[in-house]
Amino acid sequence: MKYSLAIFDMDGTILNTLDDMTDSLNVILKKYNLPLHTVEEVRFMVGNGIPKLIERAVSNGRDNPDFDNILKDFIAYYEKHCAEKTAPYAGIPECIKKLRAAGIKIAVNTNKVEPAAIALCDDYFPGLFDIISGSRPGMPPKPAPDGIYEILERAGMDGKSEGQKAVFIGDSDVDMQTGMNAGLDVIGVDWGFRGKKFLEEHGATIIMLTAEELSEYLRK
Repeated sequence: MKYSLAIFDMDGTILNTLDDMTDSLNVILKKYNLPLHTVEEVRFMVGNGIPKLIERAVSNGRDNPDFDNILKDFIAYYEKHCAEKTAPYAGIPECIKKLRAAGIKIAVNTNKVEPAAIALCDDYFPGLFDIISGSRPGMPPKPAPDGIYEILERAGMDGKSEGQKAVFIGDSDVDMQTGMNAGLDVIGVDWGFRGKKFLEEHGATIIMLTAEELSEYLRK
């Protein structure tokens, strides 16, 4: 078997979180009398962490005098409302179970706030993830490779040598860059927020169209 550790992005890769993120964002934007955004607009705002999402979503970005309060309010609101419309992508739970049964360790590296990431994994994938690394003070957001390095350290692997090889799986240009920055093999998934064409335009050379295809590829 080629890989001993599979590291997944969360939003757009294992979970469709777009509706809950859009709803939460609009609740906070409305509170500050700012223009609201559609799901399709938010689709291209996410991926670089919550501060970047807020920067892209509010008028004048970080120069908005309410930026810090909007960011704080969004994080607090989203942590309480992150699982109302969110759901796993088709076949993902089964894919992860097959990987675990094959002896592959499973991890998540996400720019989502870590408590929310842990809660979502507990809700939708109970007991299926060995390591979860999310956004928290002192952890640089993807595409910085720090979260992947943390996962490798906790897994006791270097990510590259025989029997310790890791792969990073994601749906965005940020994910492709994160995996490459960490020196890992990278796999793009077509079903997420960006799609195959976008991924190809941003350097993805291996793209999976279904979770079943991903499972078969990783278990070879």
